[in-house]
Order: sequence, then C-alpha cells, then structure tokens
Amino acid sequence: MARRTPRPTGEAFRSLPVAVDAMGGDKAPEEILAGARTVAEAGSIGVVLVGPPEQMGDTGDMPVIACTEIIGMDEDPGNGVRKKKDSSLVRAAEAVRDGQAMAMVSAGNTGATMASALLRMGRLPGVIRPAIATPIPDLRKEYPTLLLDAGANAEATSQMLVQFAQMGAAYSRQRYGVSRPRVALLSIGEEKSKGTPLVKETHGILAEGGSGDFDFVGNVEGRDFFDNQADVIVTDGFTGNVALKTLEGTLRFLMSALGDIFAKPEVADAANALLPHLLPLAGRLDPETTGGAMLLGVDGVCVISHGSSTRVAMVNAITVAHDVAVGGLVEAVATAIRPDGPSESPTDVE
Repeated sequence: MARRTPRPTGEAFRSLPVAVDAMGGDKAPEEILAGARTVAEAGSIGVVLVGPPEQMGDTGDMPVIACTEIIGMDEDPGNGVRKKKDSSLVRAAEAVRDGQAMAMVSAGNTGATMASALLRMGRLPGVIRPAIATPIPDLRKEYPTLLLDAGANAEATSQMLVQFAQMGAAYSRQRYGVSRPRVALLSIGEEKSKGTPLVKETHGILAEGGSGDFDFVGNVEGRDFFDNQADVIVTDGFTGNVALKTLEGTLRFLMSALGDIFAKPEVADAANALLPHLLPLAGRLDPETTGGAMLLGVDGVCVISHGSSTRVAMVNAITVAHDVAVGGLVEAVATAIRPDGPSESPTDVE
C-alpha cells in the first residue's frame, strides 16, 4: 500500500514521536505503558501510544492513537492484519507510513508486526523480502553481531541472502559505527564446500565481491557466534530463528545454573566475590538491554521486541527506534540495495 503523504524531513521528522503498540506482548499494557512513560517523562523522545483507550488504563499525558482491535499473540499474522484493519499494530504501521510517527515498536505477535509493517509501509525499492536483524552480544567486542534473517522468511534464495548481507552491513554501519562490516554465512563448516546448495551458491556470489560495502569472511558455524568472527551473520529465517532460540535457551540455562550454585551456603563467600564481576556480564547478555530486533527492508523503522518485554526492554526499544530513525537507517538500507536487483511478491508472510 503506497504512502499517502510524503515523509517529513529535517526538524519536522526529528520532532515526530515513536508509535508504541500498547497492547503488544505478554505483559501489556502495564509494562508497555510504564516503559513508554519513562521515555516520555525524560523529555527527549516523543511517544504516541496505539491501542483501545478503554483497555490501556491510565495513559497520563501521553498522546493516543485510538483503535478498536487487537491482534493476539497466537493469531495467524496474515489473517490478523488483513481482517483487523483497526488493530493497534496496523494503526502503528500506518502512523509511520502517513508521517505521524518516525518509527513503530511492538512486543506483540512477531509475524503480525512484520506483516503490518510490510503491507502498510511497503518495501524499499529493489528489496525482495524484508529480514529480521537480531543483535547477538559478543563479549570480545564492544558492539553486537547481527543475525539475519532471524525469522521473517522460512525459505530464502541466494539473491535474498545477498540482500540480507547488504542490509545487515548497512545496519551495522549506521547503528554501531562499523566502517567495514565483516559478513559471514551460517553453515555447518568453515570450508566453502560445506553447507546446503543455497549456502554454497550464496558463498560463490559473495566471494566474487562487489555485492556491497562489506568484507565477506566466508562461513561460520553455530559455535562462532560469541567469538568475534563476524559483524553480520546471514542465513535463512528458519535456520536463524532456530539458532537464536537455541542461544537464548542456553544462556537462560547457564544463568539459572549459576544462580542455583551461588545459592548454596558453602559457596556464599565465593559468590559474593564473583557477583560484582558477573553482573555486568549478565547485563550485556540480557536481551532486555538490546532494544529488540529490527525489520530491515521496509520503508520505515520497525522494532520487534521480545514477547515477554518489561518496561526496561520497552525503554531500550523506543530509544533504539528513535536513534536509528533519526540516524537515517531506512535511507542507509535503501542505498545498500542495488536498484537493479530481482523482485518477488511481498504478500507471502510467514
């Protein structure tokens, strides 16, 4: 669906609020509103809530875009967006499209968030399919590694993976200041002969060079996520989502196991000595601090937060959405995609 009005520019754009889906997530609306209120009260970032007024509770002085419907966490994404045109997700995406907001944030149904952004904002010229870019903490460097696609497209082509590399590199430059991002393919071995036919074909394309302003460093394996092997790791959405959930589950297990060990009386002294050193580490590994994943390839900024996001996660998500919107993320991604690239239908939503 085409943009109805031109996007504001300059100071007019910087003064726009971030549209927050007040009804998205397991802890909505209470935690969502609490995070939004914290940002609004700080004064430097504008926030507009989107949701049914009678269900949001006390919104204080924060402006509201009223709607009458909510897309549930377990609803089919495509049907939800098409049938519930007055839902909080659709209205948030339309606010960005129509120049009423600079970005949208939701902790709700991931597929519906993506579908809302795709069908309302539209794709950037030349983009085959948008991709979800998720920051993965890497303790060997000061900024995270980007994993994409983390779940937007269960299947992919080599042309799509090349574009994921281009978009991920643009995001790494714009968000984290990496002048020449290192891009890698996720595979089952470092050798170029390893992997699926898709991985081998994409490897050949990227190895030839000329695909974008980044350095292709070959294949990486699942064990390399935290080893400073790359700045952007590219894969299809099915593999990426499995890898992401595996990493999240492993980190939760490790933190829980450490908590159980430290709770034992016989290690109390050691725990007290170690905790000041471990707490900063836990903070860097906590997904609440990252601000959520970014949907790259749509004509607007869309941040997808974790379904269990608390007020802390929402503060970070809103802040990230504002920063990348003002910093020109959409323009950076658009520039990274070659205009003569292939095109496919944008209507298939996983």
